[in-house]
Amino acid sequence: MGLALQSYVQPTDQLRDNVLAATVSAMDRRVRKRRWTRGNVAWLAAALAMVVLVAWSVRLFRGERTLRVPLERIRISTVLRGEFLEYIPITATAVPITTHHLVAAEGGRIEEVFREAGSFVEAGDEILRLANTNLLLDIMYREAELFQQSNNLRNTKLLMEQNRLQMRRELLEIDHEITRQRRVADNYSTLMEDSLISRLEFEEARDRLDYLTEKRELVLAAQKQDELFRESQLRRLEESLQRMQANLAIVKQNLDALVLRAPVTGQLTALDSEVGQSKARGERLGQIDVLDGFKLRAEIDEYYIARIDRGLRGTFTFDDAAYALHVDKVYPQVVQGRFEVDLRFAGDEPAGMRRGQSVRMRLELDAPYEAMLLPNGPFQQTTGGRWAFVVSDSGGEARKKEIAVGRQNAQYLEILEGLEPGEKVITSPYEFFGDAERLILND
Repeated sequence: MGLALQSYVQPTDQLRDNVLAATVSAMDRRVRKRRWTRGNVAWLAAALAMVVLVAWSVRLFRGERTLRVPLERIRISTVLRGEFLEYIPITATAVPITTHHLVAAEGGRIEEVFREAGSFVEAGDEILRLANTNLLLDIMYREAELFQQSNNLRNTKLLMEQNRLQMRRELLEIDHEITRQRRVADNYSTLMEDSLISRLEFEEARDRLDYLTEKRELVLAAQKQDELFRESQLRRLEESLQRMQANLAIVKQNLDALVLRAPVTGQLTALDSEVGQSKARGERLGQIDVLDGFKLRAEIDEYYIARIDRGLRGTFTFDDAAYALHVDKVYPQVVQGRFEVDLRFAGDEPAGMRRGQSVRMRLELDAPYEAMLLPNGPFQQTTGGRWAFVVSDSGGEARKKEIAVGRQNAQYLEILEGLEPGEKVITSPYEFFGDAERLILND
């Protein structure tokens, strides 16, 4: 029995030990937590909502800027392909083809005015008269010089005639002595043959004859030389006298020019002269327009001076009729940033055109050529022709698009790139669009 009790107790103790070991083993084991709890899901949902809100805010404030624009406030134009003609609009004024300027040939004080500005004159009509005291004194002085020179010429001619007579008298006496001496020498020769005189007397008579002969030759040479000198002196005096007469005639012409006369028939369109005014020599007094035709004169900005040349064509409309002109003259002087050109009519002139009448015309800078065109508009004042708002195919919106603009005229812009024929572009002003990149077009 004791053995049996011992056997019974032993299993009980072993069971206890096993239970205790199992309990200790269970306490040492790691407990796993649940990952997707309700709290974790709530925090994750809140974070996702914050990310969506931030993304929407970034798109709203830093994305494509959009503006709604009513259609009635904008103008839309269509890109097309056609013939481009570069021209500039200018204002030209009608002026006479021929204008004569009245210039004072001699200065003086205006003494009397016969015609008023705007009157019609015939060639030779007196317009005004000047008075010049200095010119009158100059004429008197020149006339006195001319009279003195004329007296010198007359005295020289008289002296030459006196010298000529003196020479003739001297030659006459020498010839008379030679005749007498030759007669003596001939007689002495006869007497010498008869030995009635000595040889010495005969030789003295011959020497005397030779002396008189040589003296005659010398007097003739002196007379000829004197005549040449006198003739040269006389010629110089006559030339001087002619010059003085010519100068006097010119001065008298200036005296006649103190009375200003119309050189041609026409209209006296300008006369800046009042009685008592002093005018200098060469000063402009007025002008006369010959009313047999007109030309147009225009001022053009100096930006185009390198492109304007003779032969360029211009057109304008007058009384519902078109007229063609061509550049006839280009004035190279630039005054206050502008230069002038003259244009002549290629055909008939407009009837009823008057001097000073202004017309609006266009001057063609080049021959027409095929190009892609966009109607001109104020939008390029904002964009500089670098970009434009292009309307979508649906017509509900417009977006910025880069373009390149070439030449332009008052009607069209030449499009070099960025647009295609048929596309629609907003060409009205852009200053109300701000920095918008996309326009929503509302009816």
